[in-house]
Amino acid sequence: MSAQRFPALLLIPFLTLCWINTAFAQNPPTQHTVSSDGHPIAVWEKSVPEPKGHILLHHGRTWSSVPDFDLQVPGEDLSLMEGFNEMGYSVWAMDARGYGGTPEDASGWNTPDKAAMDMSVVLDWLEDRTGQAINVWGWSYGSMVAQLTAQRYPEDIRSVTLFGYPTDPDVEVPVASGNSEPENRTNTAEAAASDFIVPGSISEAAIEAYVEASLAADPIRADWNQLHQWNALDGEALDVPVLLLQAEFDPLADTDAHARFFAKIANPNKQWVVLAGGDHAALLETPRARLIRASVDFMEWLDY
Repeated sequence: MSAQRFPALLLIPFLTLCWINTAFAQNPPTQHTVSSDGHPIAVWEKSVPEPKGHILLHHGRTWSSVPDFDLQVPGEDLSLMEGFNEMGYSVWAMDARGYGGTPEDASGWNTPDKAAMDMSVVLDWLEDRTGQAINVWGWSYGSMVAQLTAQRYPEDIRSVTLFGYPTDPDVEVPVASGNSEPENRTNTAEAAASDFIVPGSISEAAIEAYVEASLAADPIRADWNQLHQWNALDGEALDVPVLLLQAEFDPLADTDAHARFFAKIANPNKQWVVLAGGDHAALLETPRARLIRASVDFMEWLDY
């Protein structure tokens, strides 16, 4: 155990208690474990009877699925999973390696290729369980994982929604030189609150709850390498229906880059929706209802 990791671990019992009291105060999700190449992947479930369909969520770069997608704050409706449930969909959310309920592997690193493989295994598991193709919904880094998975393993994917898509199709990621050890950096409250940039779009109580839940779920920042593998992202190789979902004030979602990417998407069943007033965390803010409505409208539009 590194000296850097030890102090953070001392906080886990206290933070976990806070997380249970805040994030799981109402209706906790059911946890499953799916084996991907011998590694356990945590999958969280909130289902409804006779669902219209099934949605698999993938979180972003820093925080795992439960704080991102099932935040519970008394008197507020902020859970994306429950929002989709209310629209008639069963929802599943996976934790990537090193996040939330999924341990890091022996290397200490996640990579784009590993993440896409893991998502494909979860999709296979879900297709076997439900008998249906799955609607994939990725946020931020998770949107990149969703795209790479859809390019390489499209068989079990009905549609893919890319929200907070933070990449440019014309920018190449350089190959990193040399080997390095995982950083195992301690996550911070400042980082957890950093995406909330539009004044008045979220309550202070909700920000505090998100910070608390995020630090409890992910006290250590997961480490990624081999980032040049993202260069495989290619709209021309994306042959499943795509919703590109952009928040107006998201600093990571560049409109010009989105336009060039959208033009390249191979499947003609595609939409690009902009959420007025939202930022990178719009799924937890005032545009939340429109974000859910836009996502569901796209999934149901495919039926016509």
